[in-house]
Amino acid sequence: MARRLAEGVVTAPMVFLGMGLVATLFVDAPEMQQLQDLLHPLAEITLVIVLFTDAAMMRLKRGDRAGVTRAGRMLVLGLPLMILIGYLIARPLLPDWPLWEVALLAAILAPTDAALGQAVISNTAVPERIRTAITMESGLNDGLALPAILLFGCLAVAGLHDNVQTSWVVFAMEQVGLGVLTGALVGAGGGWFIKKASSTGYSNDLYEGIGVLALAGLAYLLSAELGGNGFLATFVAGLAFGMVLGERHPFLLEFMETEGQMLVLLAFLTIGLTFSMDRLMAVDPVWIGLIVTSLFVARPLAIWLSLTGSGAEPGEKLFMGWFGPRGLATALFALLVLHDFDGLTHGDEILLIAFTAVLISAVLHGVSAAPAARWIGRVSGLQKDV
Repeated sequence: MARRLAEGVVTAPMVFLGMGLVATLFVDAPEMQQLQDLLHPLAEITLVIVLFTDAAMMRLKRGDRAGVTRAGRMLVLGLPLMILIGYLIARPLLPDWPLWEVALLAAILAPTDAALGQAVISNTAVPERIRTAITMESGLNDGLALPAILLFGCLAVAGLHDNVQTSWVVFAMEQVGLGVLTGALVGAGGGWFIKKASSTGYSNDLYEGIGVLALAGLAYLLSAELGGNGFLATFVAGLAFGMVLGERHPFLLEFMETEGQMLVLLAFLTIGLTFSMDRLMAVDPVWIGLIVTSLFVARPLAIWLSLTGSGAEPGEKLFMGWFGPRGLATALFALLVLHDFDGLTHGDEILLIAFTAVLISAVLHGVSAAPAARWIGRVSGLQKDV
């Protein structure tokens, strides 16, 4: 069953989203506030584990200069371009919305999901340079998008976020700098400690697995406490951990991957539960048009422009432009702004649009993952990874 889901057009997140949707037909859907209170910590914990695991597993493989370079271009150029293009698309579709709330929505719809990207990242038919680029981009863009989301949220309510008492340039530098530094130290230090304990016989697989879970959480919490970006720190910690550990303990990452997938499926089940019939009927067709345009135009165009001059083939640009699914990060950031910015005029609409984007993206990217992976393998798999 698991293999059929991995290789077919129906993915596990789609199944669990569907289970949540079907459940609302037979039982009363929970109150939105109850679902928010459940989903916020669940999505946060899940994202931390998935980011750490994806980064660590990537470092167990051969390094890929082309993939890293292209990921850098997609992050530095592609992410701002996607927010800008998303704003330009959304502005005429939402003419009555305040300017900064439109920008906030565009920023929330920009990050991609490492969990939904698993169908592509784990598919060996996709050339390694492309998998590396997608993994790094989806792992880092959550953290890089957060400062922009907080900025637009503050401007939307014409106030100052409680956590930001310095200029936005300094704040962004602290988020990135402290996040990277904290993640590198925690990941490298934790990897060294686990390897040392294992080699001297002071640990076993079970406790090492628990230790790695704690390590991912430590990177996130410590970075947030110091003023850095927790998601960025988690991904960097995974990179450092994988580099230090090497290929000696594959069980640890398999353990982390299993735990992460369980939480991912539970999170998507919860998102499915949010869509009672009344809430589905409340979805404006304009919002669906906005989401579809974001998926088919905003990201592909931004990625195409960011990879111009990189040496990437047209097929690779199209593939990487399409495979930027919206998932847990989009849902989590929508919950975050609704919780932290009480004065938003369209806060509830932003949340519903974000959840609808996750639903649509899970279906479209899930259905297209396997056939698109086979296609990109045929058209670019024989090209040299340069």
